[in-house]
Amino acid sequence: MAGHYHPGEHSQADGRNDEQARSERIAELAAKLAAIESRDSGAAHSPPAAAPGRLSGTPVATAGSSGARQGEQRRRDAEPGGHPDDEPGDPEAVAKMICLRLLTGAARPRSALATALRRRGIPDDVAAGVLDRFVEVGLIDDRAYAEAFVAAKHRERALGVTALRTELRRKGIDEQIVDTAVLAVDQEAERARARALISRRVDAAMGNGATAARRRLVGLLARRGYSAELACQVVDEALAD
Repeated sequence: MAGHYHPGEHSQADGRNDEQARSERIAELAAKLAAIESRDSGAAHSPPAAAPGRLSGTPVATAGSSGARQGEQRRRDAEPGGHPDDEPGDPEAVAKMICLRLLTGAARPRSALATALRRRGIPDDVAAGVLDRFVEVGLIDDRAYAEAFVAAKHRERALGVTALRTELRRKGIDEQIVDTAVLAVDQEAERARARALISRRVDAAMGNGATAARRRLVGLLARRGYSAELACQVVDEALAD
């Protein structure tokens, strides 16, 4: 009946809008890759212009798919690189689509994409070739990823240099890139973030006395990746104030 609200209508519409946005973003990345490949190969073997969300003939679910299809798609999308249209297909085309789809939401390091391709059954030699190509054309940039990660995590989570190093290594970033990225956090910036972190907690920590507060606050900074020397200095300054 006109004017009645039907639960789920907005969520279905939002789902279609999200899918359309994802498809358009995938198409943008696919077009960029195709343009670069066309330029490098003289357009002799370049992929045809793709509809939103399509690459090398690989289909993507449309907004008009059934509810069951969308539910299955969400389930597979939750897997690293997963999507119901990834199989069957040419392994190279499928690998490209997996990488493009994962890169639509955020930049990712090469190691994470390699793991996603392996989980989806892409042969290692095919995966290596696709990833090399993505690095070559600039769709994968571990150096830029590491620099952005350091800036964001230092600002948002107040992570110290040690923790930042650990996180980047866990993500498979090359050690030289890690060293360069963490240099952006100078000693004064790190000290300032540690002070800001402690200032929000020192009053509550003092409830059990200065000794217990010092131990608790130093431990907090240590868990965030600050050196023992810096942690003790910042905490002692805060307690003295």
